[in-house]
Amino acid sequence: MNTLSDRIARVLRQDVQSMHAYAVQPSAGFVKLDAMENPFPLPPALQHALGERLGRVAMHRYPAGRVDDLRAALAHHAGLPDDCALMLGNGSDELISLLAMACDVPGATLLAPVPGFVMYAMSAQLQGLRFVGVPLTPDFELDEAAMLAAIERHQPALVYLAYPNNPTGNLWNDEVIERIIQAAPGLVVMDEAYQPFAARDSMARLARWPHVLVMRTMSKFGLAGVRIGYLMGRRELVAEVDKLRPPYNISVLNAEAALFALEHADEYARQAATIRAERERLLAALADMPGVRAYPSEANMILTRVPDAAAAFAGMKRQGVLVKNVSALHPLLDNCLRLTVGTPDENRLMLQALKASL
Repeated sequence: MNTLSDRIARVLRQDVQSMHAYAVQPSAGFVKLDAMENPFPLPPALQHALGERLGRVAMHRYPAGRVDDLRAALAHHAGLPDDCALMLGNGSDELISLLAMACDVPGATLLAPVPGFVMYAMSAQLQGLRFVGVPLTPDFELDEAAMLAAIERHQPALVYLAYPNNPTGNLWNDEVIERIIQAAPGLVVMDEAYQPFAARDSMARLARWPHVLVMRTMSKFGLAGVRIGYLMGRRELVAEVDKLRPPYNISVLNAEAALFALEHADEYARQAATIRAERERLLAALADMPGVRAYPSEANMILTRVPDAAAAFAGMKRQGVLVKNVSALHPLLDNCLRLTVGTPDENRLMLQALKASL
């Protein structure tokens, strides 16, 4: 009789068996500053109103009309051009997987700067596509010559440009981005997960470039637990990718919560303004720490290089503060921690823990 191990070895893909799952750190009991979440809950009055509203949702029916309402509300919120369309994903992760599936033609390559969001490479691997990572410069800027050479050599079906980038937090030079878009033979996805905290966005590029898609998420808006991502681009292009979307990928509860959030966008805008102000305060405080280099950020995180990231991470964890040690993700990130911007009190505790751990 075959054991379960035998069956797994025989029927599951070998590359899947060799992979490591996406790791999420246990966070109970910690000041949680490791996942770029909005740290602010809704005010009690809005919590009560949302609870009552969700209680009236027709959970016995499949999602339909309210998901259409959410698409329309997000299109209005983003200022979507008339000749463009918007599709929804169960977070950006699902959209990234669907894009890899859509681009799975023989010999296709996906390309992105590295270090970057790990799901770009993982989605390519799971779909059996080649992924080419082009290293950033030591200061985490786009290496224009290397990017253009890689595009010319590999002719990628899809290029990802995170704007701002994760885990480095910075925006890249717009003129360089325009030249990369012009050189790309396939699609270019501007991943704007951290747009609520950035000074610039890519919506104007949708009008200028028909092969550009803009991807956003409501996770950093303040709804990380709701899992709403959205992809915007020319109607005919989005329609092709949308064919791959499962018909009921957005739950009716998630759609209703997202609609409620958009109706109270002023509250989330206030929260984002507080996070931006706290980011600047953190950058100033980190600049005064001997041996610490904090890199410029337009996101709700700050990449910080310390003398010994493993020791600093462990020391901060012992003091009840959880951040992300990204040192192993790429050689350019050697001895780097990624610090999420939290509430003023959380940030005070994080700074204290970092100082004590250096």
